[in-house]
Amino acid sequence: MPPDDPSLTLARLSRLLENTATSDLTLPQFRVLGLLAAGDERASLLAARLAVAKPTMTAIVTSLVDRGYVVRESAPGDRRVVRLSISPSGEAAVEAAGARLRAVLDDVLTRCAHPEAVLAALDELRVALDERWAERAAGQQPLVGARRAR
Repeated sequence: MPPDDPSLTLARLSRLLENTATSDLTLPQFRVLGLLAAGDERASLLAARLAVAKPTMTAIVTSLVDRGYVVRESAPGDRRVVRLSISPSGEAAVEAAGARLRAVLDDVLTRCAHPEAVLAALDELRVALDERWAERAAGQQPLVGARRAR
């Protein structure tokens, strides 16, 4: 069965953005820094939120720590818990990468009949992804195909 059009479109857009990433940040590094920019995070929760294996998250975080973009700290009283925070240079890197990625997205949007509607739909998708993550974090598995009234 071929992928449906929205899934294929998202996959193609993702690949376009991956190819836009520069030597400064890969798309996975951008995702990590983007979430860290919203506040400190436990490494294990970040891995779950990004749906990556813990060893993958460790490799990404280590590369970001080595470059001075992320600070890794043990939680007081429990050295097993690792908290991550973005550094000022990490904030600058994610901002610069975000601007480059947004320029590519804006270039694609110029080819859309209703770019504002596409951006609104992307924002709605972001909210839905955040809701899904919150449900999963709370131990509730969202029903596949279920649609919530808004």
